[in-house]
Amino acid sequence: MNIKDVKRISIIGGAGCGKTSLSCELGKELGIKPIHIDGINFKKNWVERDLEERDRIIFDKMKGDSWIFDGTYRSTLLDRMKESDLIIYLDYSTGTQVRSVINRYLKTRGKEKDDIPGCREKMDLDFFKYVVNFRRVSRPHIIERLKLIDSNKVLIFKNRKELYKWYRDTFNKKYKYER
Repeated sequence: MNIKDVKRISIIGGAGCGKTSLSCELGKELGIKPIHIDGINFKKNWVERDLEERDRIIFDKMKGDSWIFDGTYRSTLLDRMKESDLIIYLDYSTGTQVRSVINRYLKTRGKEKDDIPGCREKMDLDFFKYVVNFRRVSRPHIIERLKLIDSNKVLIFKNRKELYKWYRDTFNKKYKYER
């Protein structure tokens, strides 16, 4: 698959895996504006949008000729996967996810999130539980959905090192966040 031919990308995985960062970097490389599902789901001050309204917005955006969705939201996951030319699953360990969300919080606490306008970085017990339980609770759902998709359009990365190598090989340059 030639990455320049890819017009619709779904980036999925747990919190702290770098879905938003990757969508922004791929967006720059491919000239496609990323769509952050968290930014659709949350209104100002972390108020959740009505599920039906959120999904309607996602489906409307899926009608576009090109997109990069970042987010794993189950209710539209299979539909996004089916419509994608490429699915990138960041299947990182729980430890990696926990470290990443803690580091992100420590670096950006209280600052407004670029991908979720009107919401400031925060950490609460419910979110932390979600992160800790993601692989046990959500991963099986993702794996079952991936079995329904042509494996030729799926990339699964188990860690950042694998992702960085793919990015270097694909774009002939270092990934922005690679150390």
